[in-house]
Amino acid sequence: MLVMLLALGSYLMSMFHRVAPAAIAQDLASAFEVGAASLGALAATYFYVYTVMQIPTGVLADTLGPRRILTLGGIVAGAGSLLFGLAPGFEVAVAGRALVGLGVSVAFIAMLKLIAVWYDESRFATLVGTMMFLGNVGTMSAGTPLAWAAQSAGWRSVFVTIGSLSLAIGVLSWFFVEDRPAGARVPSGVEAPSTRSAWREQLFTVLRNRETWPGFFVNIGIAGSFFAFVGLWAVPYFMQVHGMSREVASHHITVYFAGFALGCAAIGPLSDRWKRRRPLMIGGAVLHALGWWIWLGAGSLSPAALYALCLAMGLVTASLTLSWACAKEVNPPLYSGMATSVVNLGVFLGPSILQPLVGWVMDRGWHGAMQGGARVYSASDYRTALMLIAAFAALGALSTFFVRETGCRNVWSPQPSHAVSGNAQG
Repeated sequence: MLVMLLALGSYLMSMFHRVAPAAIAQDLASAFEVGAASLGALAATYFYVYTVMQIPTGVLADTLGPRRILTLGGIVAGAGSLLFGLAPGFEVAVAGRALVGLGVSVAFIAMLKLIAVWYDESRFATLVGTMMFLGNVGTMSAGTPLAWAAQSAGWRSVFVTIGSLSLAIGVLSWFFVEDRPAGARVPSGVEAPSTRSAWREQLFTVLRNRETWPGFFVNIGIAGSFFAFVGLWAVPYFMQVHGMSREVASHHITVYFAGFALGCAAIGPLSDRWKRRRPLMIGGAVLHALGWWIWLGAGSLSPAALYALCLAMGLVTASLTLSWACAKEVNPPLYSGMATSVVNLGVFLGPSILQPLVGWVMDRGWHGAMQGGARVYSASDYRTALMLIAAFAALGALSTFFVRETGCRNVWSPQPSHAVSGNAQG
């Protein structure tokens, strides 16, 4: 339906911008004459703004509705992409990247809200996985296709075009997105957020629920390591450590995201069919964490093995997608926007910490080598960076052991007055 297609379009834009700096990292470093720390800060600006906006976005999704926030988000993201593509200097590029982060920050939560409202809860993980599979076309387009387009037409032209598409999606959302099906009823046992002052108590209900938080830390670790690597440092790593051309390095990123997309398409239906969440999350997160230790010793791997490792790492990373289903299922049904936004906060807090931290560590080890106006780092610098990334992945894997098994159904129930407010029962 057109409603979900427009939500998917917004999500595509979000995913493209999330990882685009990796394919054009050398171009950005040369254009703005900056080192790794500044480049990391530029890329992470998206995540800073996105992180700050997650809980407000959840509140807005539950009160104003997806239609309004998708419209405004598309317009703001489009303006930011245009500004980034036309930026005459580093500071303006940062401002454009910040506007992009602000605009696209609403896309995913709005999409989750629409899925929660329009479809039966037994299909939630399946539909989220399907939409993420389709949305990862955005990430794959930010790999080899972006590298090719940047080389052919220039990276600035690409972002001007993407900005125009975002503006069009925002305008179309106003006319064609509907917040809920006609005649849809509010779930029993939960007060509708028709009074705007009620949202504070609704948000506190989600925040006080201890069972909301494990998924947050899962995403800090898994998404943090995932996007810090493939969203910025992977292409320079492959080029400078493994001696690849930018085109070949970008092929590896495309394969990585293809694995992630396939994993997203598979894990949701598998979880819904099996009626289990926790074992799949634990297994995927542990394999993801172990995979980084293979990267640390990947110097002797053959080209085919490197492609296989990228594919496998993408597949197991997709286990994090069940975190949103778990958050929704341990909180009141009507507060699904707020519940998923709290967990989604970890997806962006992790990279916002790790991307500039990796850049700062690499700058400390830099010995002054330059190529094409950009700094060149040694294999030992990248090894230190991968160890930081591996530590975040271990945090994510550990956190999965604290996720509550919901059996793929909502297990929240109102609390008696003497109980600790917000703890889920059932």
